[in-house]
Amino acid sequence: MQQSLLMNDRTALLKRISIDPYVCFGKPCIRGTRIWVSLLLDFLADGMSIQEILADYPHLSTEDIRAAIAYGAEMSRERFVEIPMELAA
Repeated sequence: MQQSLLMNDRTALLKRISIDPYVCFGKPCIRGTRIWVSLLLDFLADGMSIQEILADYPHLSTEDIRAAIAYGAEMSRERFVEIPMELAA
């Protein structure tokens, strides 16, 4: 896929995310819901499949899950996350 197509897709996905200080204390949510992006990322990190998440939240779509992943990817480029260093044995 061409770079411009990827960027257009990512831009469209990110429009599915909303941040409103009066909704969920301003946490990023899937637009039109009170479902936090971080919740969806936690589910995925814990091993839930997209199909399992959609079964639990049938009003979401695959694109909503992809939007959460895209948002997480964008945030990881901007935010420092401290991970303890392991020393080689």
